[in-house]
Amino acid sequence: MIEGAARLRARINGFGGRTVVVIGDLITDEYLFGKPARISREAPVLILRFAEREVRLGGGANAAHNVYALGARVIPIGVIGRDTAGEELLALFRAAGIPTDGVVTEVGRVTPVKTRIMAGGYQATRQQVVRLDREPRGDLQPMTEDALLSRLTALASRTDAILVSDYGYGTITPRVFERIRAIARRCNAIVSVDSRYELPRFTGVTAATPNEAELAQLTGMAVDDERALEKAGRQLLERLDVGMLLVTRGSQGMALLERDGGTTFIPIHGTDEIADVTGAGDTVISTFTLTLACGATPTEAALLANVAGGIVVMKRGTATVSRAELLQALAGSGES
Repeated sequence: MIEGAARLRARINGFGGRTVVVIGDLITDEYLFGKPARISREAPVLILRFAEREVRLGGGANAAHNVYALGARVIPIGVIGRDTAGEELLALFRAAGIPTDGVVTEVGRVTPVKTRIMAGGYQATRQQVVRLDREPRGDLQPMTEDALLSRLTALASRTDAILVSDYGYGTITPRVFERIRAIARRCNAIVSVDSRYELPRFTGVTAATPNEAELAQLTGMAVDDERALEKAGRQLLERLDVGMLLVTRGSQGMALLERDGGTTFIPIHGTDEIADVTGAGDTVISTFTLTLACGATPTEAALLANVAGGIVVMKRGTATVSRAELLQALAGSGES
C-alpha cells in the first residue's frame, strides 16, 4: 500500500462521525435456493427441489446498508411500490436499524426485484442458474418526484456526502439531480455517482465509479492495458467534469484517476479466487465515498475501497463489509 496502515486505520475509526445520504434505485434482492432433483420430462431443464428463500437489500439499498455496516449514519432516499417486495425492503431496513423516512411509496409502481435461482446441495457451493428481474415501467409520478425532492431537502440538510446509486429505474430525475448538486454546494458535501446506463448526465460531481467495461463503452476506446485505460479515463474525466474516477478492474484491481493529479493503479486485494461479485460495486462506492467524507486523500479512499471490495467478493450473495472486517483486513495486510 502507498499510505501507512496506521493512517488508514484512523480514517476507518472516523467513519462513525459522518453522515451519508444514499439516493437512488432501491432494489429487493430475492434468492430462491433449490437442490437438484432430476431432469424435467417437459423440457431439457433441471428440476430443483425448493429448499429456502432469502431476501436482501439490493441496489441503492445495498449501498446504504454498506455505509451503515461501516459505522456511519446513513439516510437512504428512494422509491418503492406498495407491494410485498417494498414491504420486505422496508422491513430489512428496520431490522438493520436504518431509517426509512426518506423512502417514498408510489401506488401502482413495482418495487424492483432481482430474483436469483440458486442450485446446489446443502454442503455444496450453490450456483446461480438464472435471474429474473421485475422492473418498474414509466417515469415517476409528479407527486412522487415532488415527495422525493421534499425528503431530500429535509433529510440532507446536514450531510457530509451524497451517494447517487442509479440502476436505470428512474429515481434520479433531472430535477432530483439538480437538487442534489444544490444541496452539496450548500453543505460542501461530496457527491459520488455509480450509474449503470447514464453516467454522462451526472456531470460536475466529486467522483464517479465506472467499471472497465463501462469506461470502454462510454469512450469508445479499448482499455486492454494501463496506458489505454489512462487515456480513456482522462477523456471521461474531462467529459464529465468530475474530480476523480475510480475504475474497478475485476481481478486486476482498480485505477484511480485524479483530474488535478496523477493516476494510481492498485492491485487486487487478497486472492483472485472470487466467490461472488454481486453488489461489489455498491461496497466499493460506499467505502470510497465515506472515506472521502472523513477528509482522506483520494488515494487513501481508493485503497480502503479496494480492500473492502476484496473482502465482499469472497461472500455469497449481496453482502456488506463491516468496519471491524476492514480493520482486520488492514491488520493482516502486513503494512505499517
